[in-house]
Amino acid sequence: MTYERFEDLPVWKSAIALAEKIYALTDKAPFRRKYSLRDQIERASLSVSNNIAEGFERGTTQELLTFLYISRGSAGEVRSMLCFLERLPAFQDLKFEISDLKLEAEGISRQLRAWADSLQNTEVKGQRYLNEKEKVFAKNKKERAEFLDTLKSIKK
Repeated sequence: MTYERFEDLPVWKSAIALAEKIYALTDKAPFRRKYSLRDQIERASLSVSNNIAEGFERGTTQELLTFLYISRGSAGEVRSMLCFLERLPAFQDLKFEISDLKLEAEGISRQLRAWADSLQNTEVKGQRYLNEKEKVFAKNKKERAEFLDTLKSIKK
């Protein structure tokens, strides 16, 4: 499936949902007076979806890959901060919520890694490099593959 907008990407949707949940977490009492900790985890969580969006909009596969790895790094930063929070006595009442958020951040990281792996094995350099001839070639190649898949399914 080809996505036209970053807002349609499942991993972006997961990342923006994670940021929403992190912001909800930081509204809770244990974060009062812990301004730098709150600011850092909020920024890191929002950085995950922002870097997916920026990479998607850049127009080249290499730039997209770069931003996917940056996004993955931000997901790791969120997880690291959540691990730190689990160790602090002030956050013991939020332990289950923190644990769930760690799992979500890890899932996003896995999705980003899989996407990056698939992009590293592609011949497409990105939208910016597609001239009319390349677009027609890519379209014909895709249609041929779909036609062959249809033939295979009929043959079974």
